[in-house]
Amino acid sequence: MTTWEDVVRLASELPEVEAATWYHTPALKVAGKGFARLRTEAEGGLVVMCGLDEKAALLDSGDAAFFTTSHYDGYGSIIVDLDRVKVDQLRELLEEAWRLKAPRRLTT
Repeated sequence: MTTWEDVVRLASELPEVEAATWYHTPALKVAGKGFARLRTEAEGGLVVMCGLDEKAALLDSGDAAFFTTSHYDGYGSIIVDLDRVKVDQLRELLEEAWRLKAPRRLTT
């Protein structure tokens, strides 16, 4: 099982990541912009920013580690089940989310 502490450790490998809060929940930010946060809703999970194409591909894969709710319809984010996600998948998703929000000076 992956914990929030594991998520923070993985994301901390990226430049200028800070553990903070976003929507009153534990979150990860770069340059003040959130790219992942824990949900407190009944379904739980980790919300990770992504492109709409990537979201569709993850949902279409049938992998139970990835899901969404109607609240996130049309929005570039995927919900990750930390009990089911593979660490390598999570690392990749966090890096891609970080790239979406990080300033250009950090991504080039």
